[in-house]
Amino acid sequence: MSGTRLAAVLGCSGPRLTAEERAFFNDVRPWGFILFARNVEDPAQVRTLVAELRESVEDEFAPVLIDQEGGRVQRLRPPHWRNLPAAEKIGALAPDESQEAAWTLGRLIAEDLSGLGIAIACAPVLDLRRTETHAVIGDRAFGAEPETVASLGRSLCRGLLDGGVLPVTKHIPGHGRATLDSHEALPRVDTGLDELLATDFKAFELLNDVPLSMTAHVVFEAIDAEHPASTSVRVISEIVRGAIGFEGLLLSDDLSMKALGGGLEARAAAVRQAGCDIALHCNGEMLEMRAVAAGAGALDGRAARRAEAALAWPREIQTCDTAALRGRLDSLIPR
Repeated sequence: MSGTRLAAVLGCSGPRLTAEERAFFNDVRPWGFILFARNVEDPAQVRTLVAELRESVEDEFAPVLIDQEGGRVQRLRPPHWRNLPAAEKIGALAPDESQEAAWTLGRLIAEDLSGLGIAIACAPVLDLRRTETHAVIGDRAFGAEPETVASLGRSLCRGLLDGGVLPVTKHIPGHGRATLDSHEALPRVDTGLDELLATDFKAFELLNDVPLSMTAHVVFEAIDAEHPASTSVRVISEIVRGAIGFEGLLLSDDLSMKALGGGLEARAAAVRQAGCDIALHCNGEMLEMRAVAAGAGALDGRAARRAEAALAWPREIQTCDTAALRGRLDSLIPR
């Protein structure tokens, strides 16, 4: 990857790049891009858009990300792609079957993404589900026990990697105790640190050897009562990098979510200053992206080394019988 890059992942407004977007991306040179449903029409169009994004930064390997978990959160949908089961349905299976289903789901997601040139899937979710867990997580969670969630998350990650796609675990250090939707408000968690370390944080600790992770816009009062994890130096240094032991590339969650206060430039600067390597902005709004670019700063130093290491993560692509895998997943979790 040549030249200094902006420490940001940005979206775009539609199914093709506008001239303004192309010029802007060429000027600020974000590290990567993220696609949403508004960017997706059919396979040929998505491949063209991915190529346009990479051409705009003059990097044929520029990372392109997408949320493709299965269930409610998947940007690739029928008629061109199959609906995929939510994590909760995998977690409800018997242990052997759940491990097979998690790997198979990851492998099928990778097959869809790699055919489009998309290199990174924002999955799996490692948040724990409880009775108080807000529906924004809900059935996106594998379950309530950190050991089970981490184990199924690892199987899904292996499926993705076996298909040549990098996983992004989320939402570190844990969104499961939040009773509010961080897209709309700032959740606060008052659980004690010892309990968090043994439960929510434990799921991420058990799967800390992944290439990328995404933060939670959640305040953990026992650690930092003023700042959500994404903008908290203490949470990122003491918990994410410390107790959890995650050493990979750390992305913020979407800066446009209402859990964060202040303008977009200040939000981008805050997540970077707190220790996020990459500022994520998803909605493709040009004025907001310009503000993010002003605040995110250059991808350099330790963050640049982590980005390089993430993209170099070992991926031994294995051929698969896609029809057979789809059939097996359908037998495990009937559609």
